[in-house]
This record gives sequence, structure tokens and C-alpha cells, in this order.
Amino acid sequence: MTDIKIHITDREGTTHEVDAPTDMNMNLMEIVRSYELAPEGTIGICGGMAMCASCQCYVESNHELPEMSDDEDAMLAEAFNVKETSRLGCQLHIHPELDGLRVRLAPEE
Repeated sequence: MTDIKIHITDREGTTHEVDAPTDMNMNLMEIVRSYELAPEGTIGICGGMAMCASCQCYVESNHELPEMSDDEDAMLAEAFNVKETSRLGCQLHIHPELDGLRVRLAPEE
């Protein structure tokens, strides 16, 4: 099993360094949920289908990320508090190239 380190700043402003497995096909939203970095029921409401934007985050590091899908782009076009660096955590799958990734969870609304 190969884990990478991801730095996640929660909605209260606290940064957590977490281990994320690269061999379980997890995404960033699932990592946030597994470490309970957001209150239950406030992240991943749609189950990771890019249909709610509850897992929106701001990417704060210069990692090369996969291209945004049409579904993710459409959902962010309707979401609140969107920035240039916004991505949906459910669409960012954990792989070795994301080691050291830094993200901040977007506000709930």
C-alpha cells in the first residue's frame, strides 16, 4: 500500500496533514469524510456524482490536476463561492502525483 500526504484546511481554518492511499481508488471527498474533516452530512451529499458541489475545495498548491469534466464544470458554474482554483473533491482521484497537495474546503453555502 502506498500512501501520500495531503494537506487539507477545514472550514474552521485548521490544516490537517493526512495520509491518503493511492491503491484504493479513493477521491479527495472520500478522504475528507474518512478523516471527519467536515460535519457529517455537509460534504459529499450526492455521493460523489458531481451533482451538488458540497465537496468544493480550493486547490492551493501547483499540482497538475486532471482535466475538469463537463459535469464538474457545469456544477461549479452553478455553485456558490467559486474561485479560479475551485474543484470538486469527488472528481479528484488520489494518485501518487498528488503527494503534497494542498486544498482548502469551500464554505458550506
